[in-house]
Amino acid sequence: MAFHEVRFPTAIAFGSSGGPERRTEIVELASGHEERNTPWSQSRRRFNAGFGVRSRDDLHEAIAFFEARKGRLHGFRFKDHSDFKSCAPQQQTSATDQRLGQGDGVTDTFQLSKTYLSGGETYVRTILKPVVTSVHVAVEGNEKTQGSEFTVDAATGQITFAFLSIPAEGETVTAGFEFDVPVRFDTDYLDIRISDFVAGDIPSIPIVEVRL
Repeated sequence: MAFHEVRFPTAIAFGSSGGPERRTEIVELASGHEERNTPWSQSRRRFNAGFGVRSRDDLHEAIAFFEARKGRLHGFRFKDHSDFKSCAPQQQTSATDQRLGQGDGVTDTFQLSKTYLSGGETYVRTILKPVVTSVHVAVEGNEKTQGSEFTVDAATGQITFAFLSIPAEGETVTAGFEFDVPVRFDTDYLDIRISDFVAGDIPSIPIVEVRL
């Protein structure tokens, strides 16, 4: 198996359904009270991209992508149109959107992440598949230049500062970016239906996030 650094057709992905999944184990006690636990520290996304197929050309593109990934064998990128930015989807990304950590004068590599906050509770999601051209980084609010002052690893979501740009002790590192979800097909079979000469559909194209 391998991971292919290619994105599922965005026009088809735009019509997909799905979102984050959690796994919660619940034990009901004799008293009626419950004990709840989860073995997952990170959520996992699931999608059905079949809803995005609207034409015979969409069918052809989806089949080609499926065959090139050899069904469930190889992973790929997927744009989740409901959650693909370091900020809200209809806002513009900024280099100060997400806090990545603090400098110590030595550390030159920081992992991209997105923090979800609600009711005083937070969840930090590791971002592994950034869109490199969209990444903006700042140190103490001062934006840095990609290429000369820092680089981005598209395969891991890590940013690396150049030697002369390493954040000093106590300096806050922030970033803004767009990102994809690392996924694979969750089926080895596509049920294709041709309704007429110009239209067709694939009722189900299940896609699931993969751990890397």
